Amino acid sequence: MTTVRQRRVGKGTEEAEDQLSEENNVKPDGKILSDHTGAKLWNIVSVTVGGIVAISLGLLTSVYVATLHENDLWFSNIKEVEREISFRTECGLYYSYYKQMVQAASIQQGLHGLVYDNKTESVRTINILERMNVYQEVFLSILYRSLPIQQYLEPVYFYIYTLFGLQAVYVIALYVTSWLLSGTWLSGLLAACWYITNRIDTTRVEFTIPLRENWALPFFAVQIAAITYLLRTHLQPIQERLTLLAVFIATFLFSLTWQFNQFMMLIQALALFILDCFDMLPTAKVTWLYIVQISALLIVCVLQFFNSMILGSLFISFNASVLIARTIQRNLKKGSLLNRLGKLTLHVLLVFCLTLLINKFIKKMLNLESDEHIFKFLKAKFGFGATRDFDANLYLCEEAFGLLPLNTFSRLSDTLLFYVYIFVLFLMTVAAVIIAFWNLSGSNQVQFMEKMEECTVTLKPDAAYNLIHTILFGCLALSTMRMKYLWTSHMCVFASFGLCSTEVWKLILKSIHLYTSQRVHVIKYSLPIFTLIYISYKFWPGIMDELSELREFYDPDTVELMNWIKSNTPNTAVFAGSMQLLAGVKLCTGRTLTNHPHYEDKNLRERTKQIYQIYAKRSPDDVYRILRSFGTDYVILEDSICYERRHSRGCRLRDLLDIANGHIMDGLGENEPDLKPSLYPRFCEEIKKNLPSYTILFTRVFQNKTFHVYKLAKHK
Repeated sequence: MTTVRQRRVGKGTEEAEDQLSEENNVKPDGKILSDHTGAKLWNIVSVTVGGIVAISLGLLTSVYVATLHENDLWFSNIKEVEREISFRTECGLYYSYYKQMVQAASIQQGLHGLVYDNKTESVRTINILERMNVYQEVFLSILYRSLPIQQYLEPVYFYIYTLFGLQAVYVIALYVTSWLLSGTWLSGLLAACWYITNRIDTTRVEFTIPLRENWALPFFAVQIAAITYLLRTHLQPIQERLTLLAVFIATFLFSLTWQFNQFMMLIQALALFILDCFDMLPTAKVTWLYIVQISALLIVCVLQFFNSMILGSLFISFNASVLIARTIQRNLKKGSLLNRLGKLTLHVLLVFCLTLLINKFIKKMLNLESDEHIFKFLKAKFGFGATRDFDANLYLCEEAFGLLPLNTFSRLSDTLLFYVYIFVLFLMTVAAVIIAFWNLSGSNQVQFMEKMEECTVTLKPDAAYNLIHTILFGCLALSTMRMKYLWTSHMCVFASFGLCSTEVWKLILKSIHLYTSQRVHVIKYSLPIFTLIYISYKFWPGIMDELSELREFYDPDTVELMNWIKSNTPNTAVFAGSMQLLAGVKLCTGRTLTNHPHYEDKNLRERTKQIYQIYAKRSPDDVYRILRSFGTDYVILEDSICYERRHSRGCRLRDLLDIANGHIMDGLGENEPDLKPSLYPRFCEEIKKNLPSYTILFTRVFQNKTFHVYKLAKHK
């Protein structure tokens, strides 16, 4: 017991120190001076100032990205067709539905056009509201039509200003989350500043405005802030209910606005599952969060006319499995270390097996294949066998779906963010591992409890959740660059929280025997202030230069193509070409498409592979037959694809098509042994020679430096 008493003496010294500070507030007659009113007033002032700073930073961020967008494109001065072309690839497709709703004769007619759409995919009627997450475009168009602003504000500005306004919500949510974790709004200020100065790696809203993630991530940040508050201890029942409502609304809006919602929420559910297994979160709150997640996603499923990707998602199966497994195994958190480890292993295996069984059963019953391309991609990406699957290789060869580049970390280090993040992450992870071991051991030894007391203070439930959240989404970002924006924004929150956390610095100072409450306060306030001064000094001039740099949109070839299509083709004409270009054709001209960039449908993926035979080694008869089967009237060939140099050999689109067709690739280099030479030359090259076998089927009607448009003969 000597050791225990020594620890108690040390603790007593600290208590005596605290008691001494309390005694200073005691009157000679023994009555404690009442400072309740002063403390309450100070809290009100602090919250008010912190709130004003949060709103100001949010609005400044919105103005900042809006200014960058204007300066980069001279958006206010360019023609409407140029504005629409600036919405590249799938961004243009999503915006086209907003434009369609705004221009419809009535709201009812606009909705009918979306539910029974026959212009997005030729010779096929699809339900846009079921297939795509475009309810935000519907809501925004109805709001624009209802408000008396048409004569003051163009539809495109109403749209982009809404997205830039959501950036304010995003920054405020990050600010509040950091504030809740650390207890000081200085932490939120630092998180917001890091988000802004690391803009290249935290957001891409200024040049991909209509992208689904730009709608969804602000609501995801709000949800994380609400979960952080929910996991605080000593909340009143009414506070818990209101916070759960906030979590539900944020989860619903996040899920409604992004087609990848199920994968993000699966990772979030996995974080809750891990923490619950190690007894680091209140079980009742975790259960409510599972229920809220499932409820929100199922409502979205109903709104999307029972979208198959949601019903067959691993997320639904996983959450259901966890709740079922809990009812089967009721005594998971009792027993010795070995006993609990055994129960935990069985629990994890049970949840894993149930998830696979339920998911397989749902997909079998409903014949779902909407997301199979994602699992093919993941299988090939992580080395579970090479693949010749065209869809999987299309993803593998895109830089956005590759590993996170190393230069990302050098950029994040320039603002000190990455260094602070790694420091806090290491400290919190070590504490979490020790806490998890102690929770599983169920030890009641006084000595062990004394040793663990310091770590327990640094890992409250809200901090534990954010720790696992940042680790899991960090793994996602490292494996897939496009998902880095989910991680880097939270990195700002987590790093600023650690730098301003009383518990973190208390643990560090105690471990080196230098702890006093005064030192903790000096460090937790001085370090963030010095960091803010450094960031301001180093990056403020660069931000000012960036805001003063003026550029202009310039894409004359695409503008010429769109103007030609509008002037020289009938409104009912059907166009074939690359997914990215056709999204712009639909937005700028309203013509019917054969394929488009929203790839979450098996039939569309098969159709796209067939359309892309225009860049493969196929005969003119084969290409004509394929195009006519989709009702094609015109086909657009792009030199940038036919003679592509952006990707290396093996990743060019023509190479992917050659491999899928069993043909040898062009150029110097190795080929797989079973690939054979094609009997025909490459279609996109050979058609330009005007040979009789081609001109009898295809007539060139438009040409510039980038595009070649051919009209198909009505009959072979």
